[in-house]
Amino acid sequence: MAETPRGEDRADSISSQDSGPNKQEKKKSRRPANTAFRQQRLKAWQPILTPKTVLPLFFTIGIIFAPIGGLLLYASSKVQEIRLDYTTCYKDATSELTTMPSDNVHSAFKNYTTWLPPQWKVTNKSVTYDGVTKEYPLCTLEFSIPEDMGPPVLFYYHLTAFYQNHRRYVRSFLDKQLKGDAVDASTINGSDCDPLTHDLSTNIDPRPIYPCGLIANSMFNDTFSSPVMLNTQSGDNKTYVMTNDSGIAWSSDKKLYGKTKYNISQIVPPPNWRERYPHGYTETNGPPDLSSWEAFMVWMRTAGLPDFSKLYQRNDNETMTAGRYHVEILNNFPSDVYAGTKSIVISTRTVMGGRNPFLGIAYIVVGGICIVLGVIFTASHLIKPRKLGDHTYLSWNNVPAGNKQSGGGTAVASGRDLGRGEA
Repeated sequence: MAETPRGEDRADSISSQDSGPNKQEKKKSRRPANTAFRQQRLKAWQPILTPKTVLPLFFTIGIIFAPIGGLLLYASSKVQEIRLDYTTCYKDATSELTTMPSDNVHSAFKNYTTWLPPQWKVTNKSVTYDGVTKEYPLCTLEFSIPEDMGPPVLFYYHLTAFYQNHRRYVRSFLDKQLKGDAVDASTINGSDCDPLTHDLSTNIDPRPIYPCGLIANSMFNDTFSSPVMLNTQSGDNKTYVMTNDSGIAWSSDKKLYGKTKYNISQIVPPPNWRERYPHGYTETNGPPDLSSWEAFMVWMRTAGLPDFSKLYQRNDNETMTAGRYHVEILNNFPSDVYAGTKSIVISTRTVMGGRNPFLGIAYIVVGGICIVLGVIFTASHLIKPRKLGDHTYLSWNNVPAGNKQSGGGTAVASGRDLGRGEA
């Protein structure tokens, strides 16, 4: 007769059975959870393009875009503008007024009854900076405004072939220095201002350049007078006063600049500023206050294209009456050295901005193309319509009508189910 196992033996027997190979350990699975989001079953709009949906869309786009383009083109045509290229004035003009080449003149006015061709002349003007006197070419442009220009009247300088969008050029500044901080030499050396970080003309205690970088060093430095109206009814010339110390820079840009905390003895001007500061920064000719120098702020906002205009001065209150005007330009910026040009632009604006017909033309072209395509497709559909295909084949997990699953299922099944059915 077999003996009944004792309690300890029975426990050992049960333990040995539990630890045997029949026990299945739970394994981690990388399979995504069976949810609509994880299994890409979220509801989505899947439009089916048919003639009834596409043809009205073409006509709708054309009917909307064409009038908008017309309004934009009309707004652009309302802008009055004159642009005068004075790049070669210092070498092509004479000491007497002569007519400017027609290629240098671009204007947009409705009334040309009082139009006289623009003229130019060049003389020399002595300018003194910090006790150093030097003569500079002074270009005088004389031009006609055939009709009144209502405020605001904007005065721009326009440059071509100047690539402010170059990657290294765009990054060449130090924001902390522009903010006014007295940045130490090690910080400037490791900044994007390289190679214009320090004055390397002497190896003895090189001082930081303020402001450092390529953008500040290449700042446009021609100076323009306000337009002066000639031969007024009173017989005297009248200056149309324009201001350039406020209102020409973005308000957001003004927050990026501050008055420097450097001592004058700690810094030197950029190389291209040496004529304005022949002895460097001195007590009588100190560094500029960048927090209030809006012309500098305008230049530091780099342009995205090689041909661009930047605001120099403006008049927001008075009408620029029709008449003959002249502007004096102190020539400093050598744009012809790099095969570029420079011009002055006097312009008004509308609610859509300055003169730029491209956007209006683009809208009209897109609207016209849509209407033409709509007409062509409509005629083609009416004359020789095309039979539509079976829409049930447009989705990978839809079973075509008539191909039912066993048991009389519907036309929708998953890919895994289809695979099982074939197996």
